[in-house]
Formats: sequence, C-alpha cells, structure tokens
Amino acid sequence: MADGSAAKRELLASALARSGYAVIEARTGAEALACVDAESVDLVLLDVKLPDQSGFEVCERIKEHPRHAALPVVHVSEFPVDSADRSSGADAYLTEPIDPDDLIVTVQSVLRYYRARQQAEGLAERLGRLADTTLAINLAPSVARLVEAAAAGAAKIFDGPVVATAETAQGDLLAAATNGRDAPTTVHLRKADNRPAAVGTTIRVDEPAAWPFVAWPAGDTVTVAVARLRADQPPVCVAVPTRTQMPGYPVLRQLAQAVAAATAAQRSFDDEHRIALTLQRSLLQRSLPDVAGWDVAVRYEPASADTEVGGDFYELTVIDGQLLVAIGDVAGHSLHAATVMAEVRHAVRAYAVDGHPPAAVLARVDTLLRRLLPGELATLCLLLIDPRNGKVRMASAGHPPPLVAARRGIGYKEHIAPLLGVAADRPDDLRFTLPRGGTLILYTDGLIERRDADIDAGLAALSRAAARVDADLDRFCERLVRELAPPAALDDIAVVAVRRN
Repeated sequence: MADGSAAKRELLASALARSGYAVIEARTGAEALACVDAESVDLVLLDVKLPDQSGFEVCERIKEHPRHAALPVVHVSEFPVDSADRSSGADAYLTEPIDPDDLIVTVQSVLRYYRARQQAEGLAERLGRLADTTLAINLAPSVARLVEAAAAGAAKIFDGPVVATAETAQGDLLAAATNGRDAPTTVHLRKADNRPAAVGTTIRVDEPAAWPFVAWPAGDTVTVAVARLRADQPPVCVAVPTRTQMPGYPVLRQLAQAVAAATAAQRSFDDEHRIALTLQRSLLQRSLPDVAGWDVAVRYEPASADTEVGGDFYELTVIDGQLLVAIGDVAGHSLHAATVMAEVRHAVRAYAVDGHPPAAVLARVDTLLRRLLPGELATLCLLLIDPRNGKVRMASAGHPPPLVAARRGIGYKEHIAPLLGVAADRPDDLRFTLPRGGTLILYTDGLIERRDADIDAGLAALSRAAARVDADLDRFCERLVRELAPPAALDDIAVVAVRRN
C-alpha cells in the first residue's frame, strides 16, 4: 500500500489486517516500486497523489515490467477517476472516504479474478508443454526412450522432479527420473509395484520414500497418476511433487494417459518385431551346403530394434548336383512381410526341385504371387551354378545386381527384369562362367541404400569394399556389413558370398 498520508495508511492497513491480509506500507511512488521489486506482492493499493509522482505513473511503470504485468493495482482517489486517467492500467478504483467493507470486498474480488486468471494462464502453458511431451513420447523408438521423454517433458510442465515408469514387453519395469527441467534424465530398473491398479486413470498420494532416484522437496508428498488402458496391460505411473498440482490434476491425468497409450503401442510393436524376427530366423538356413571346390558364406543382420522387420531371405542348396543360390526381399516391413517371404522362399525351392531353370522359376513364382497374394511385391535374384565348370545361369526380378570379384577385375552382372508381382514379360537366363578364384557377392538393398545418397554411390562403395576378398569368406561378409551398413540399420541386410577355388 502506497500513500503519502500516514493517517490514511494506518486506517487502510488496519482494515486489511483485520481481514487477514499482511500489509507492506510505502510513503512514495519510489518506495512502492522498490517494494514490488523486492517483495512477493499479491496486490498494490495505490493513492493517485503521492509526494514524488502520481499514482497513475507508478501504475504504468508496474504494468510495463514483464514480471509485474499481471500484478493487480487498485487506485485510491479523493475524486472519481475520469476515463483519461484509467489508461494507466489499474484494475479497480476506490473513492474517498473509503468504507472499510467496500475496501475488503474490492480487494477480495480483484484477487479472486487474478488468481483465476493466473490459474487459467498456467493451465494453458502446461497444456502447450503437454502437447510437446505427447509428441515426444509417441516418436520414441523404445519403452526406455519413451519413459525418458515422459519424465523430461513432465519436469518442464511441473517445474520439479519427476519419476515416470512403464513396463517393457519383456516384463522389465523401467523408471525414468529427473530432478528438474534442467537436470539430466536417467533410466533405472525398478522393482515391480504389486499394488492393484484399476483400469482407467487414478490419482494417489505417496510418501517420497516410495519413489527413489530423485530428491523430492522437503515437507511435500508425491502425487502419482496411475494409468491402465486394459486389465491385461500393466499400468504406467507419473510421480510429481504434490505442491505442483492444480485442483483435479487435469494435466497430470492427461500425461499419464498419453504415456499409457504410447507404451501400449510400443509394446505391441516390440511383440510383433520379436515374432517376425523369430519367424525370419526360423526360416533362414541353419547350415550351408558343402560343395567340393567351392566356398560359401552368408551374413544376415536384422534391422535395428526400433525398426520393423522386413522380408529379406537367402537360399543355398544343391539340387541334382547343381548349386542353387537365391537372395530376395519382400516389399514392406512387418510381420506380414516376413510371412510372405516364407511363401516366396518355399515356392522358389519347390519350382527349382521340379527342374525349372532360373527364369522359369521366377515366372512361376510371379504367377503364384499375383494369383494368391495380389498386391504383394518382391525382388529376387536366382542363380544355378554347375560346380564342375563354374557355368552360371542367372535370372533376376528387380533385385540389385550380383557382384563378381575375380583376378581380371570386378563388375556387376546386370539382368534387368520387373519385380515379382508385376505382370510383364521376363527375359531369358543370363549365362556366364565364374573363373577359378572368382567370388560371387549377392546382397539385399539394406547394404547399399541410404536415404541421403544415390544408389549408385552405394554400389560404388560395395565395389570398392569387395575389391579385396578375404581368404575367410565369413570374415569377408562380416567386413562388408561392418564397413557399409549404417550404425542403426533401417532395413534387414543379407549378404551371400560364393567362391570357386
């Protein structure tokens, strides 16, 4: 309260004190401004005539400062304030003589309005940060990164320590913890919480000791939002200091629900990824054929754990004394792609056993795919090698060309033909002879394709890496993958090497 009259200050301060308000008195406008800067003030009661400047000027200076722009100001005047003077930005006006009851009612109503406004503005700000956090958790590639994003986002929303928990598809309960918006976020394994959790979102209050990994504010409890989408799914929890919460916990509830939904989606993805990977591995050959005078090796690298499994496969088998070598890739990345891959692989083997040459095998597989699985596409490269003389018959269906590394040099064997699943004419077999000491390298596009580079750059890189073929073919295949594959592969990679000794 700022007023140049000591008697009036005493009268107004006494009335406010009787109603439970703490009053800081100022005699001049300068003192009033200093108090606003130094103290935690909820409302300014300001006489319009101060010894050093007008109350209107003091009000304008208060409202101009970003930190005090929302601070309510009530003017006290000897005369009614005209419309021109109301431009200073005051929130209410009292005319002397002031009735104590009118003073208290005015102060209460102004404070009630501003507190409601502050709460609404705070809620709007939190909802904006909630939207950012929801986007971050839905973009997370794993449950660990998801709870990490949830904890980091919650710390920005509530400006305090946070612990967020969720269970992985493997049953591990992960807890992401941070001590505040500028503190690092760490992920820990936590013991399972055996307390029952109802379907839906519930709020409970725990003691800080129940939530380790962070330093909780002294004297406060921990409010925990527990969200569970279905009875057959584990709950997720978001724990924050109780004093940070608004009535009804609107933002905390929504955050926990968003974490639960994102966790359920991620767990479902992880389950499908594991099933598809198991299917792929069960279909890949456990042993390679032993062919006199020839060395064979393969290398298979599944896509990184945060990427859906694709439909890469390979096949090496001896049929009627001929070495059949196949490598292919079904379009798409999902459990469905892996199942289509199984059908294509078995069809290739069946038609090859019937004695059909490579181009005829591909034509029959193409017909089968279009009739039984319309809309599915696949690439495939198929070679039939005579081990006695190195003669090769080859047919391709849109697959990257195999590479031949020999003493005379290195080069790709192009055989341009449409993908499987496309109704189009197919060329006859390409015939060539692999010289002694020569090596055939077959691969899927995950080895050479990059989002930020042309495929020709990938082919050139493979050609350079394969210019020297290691004596150990297994080591050679491993080296190709190590040198050419990106750190986090977005696609499966299969490499097959066949060398004539």
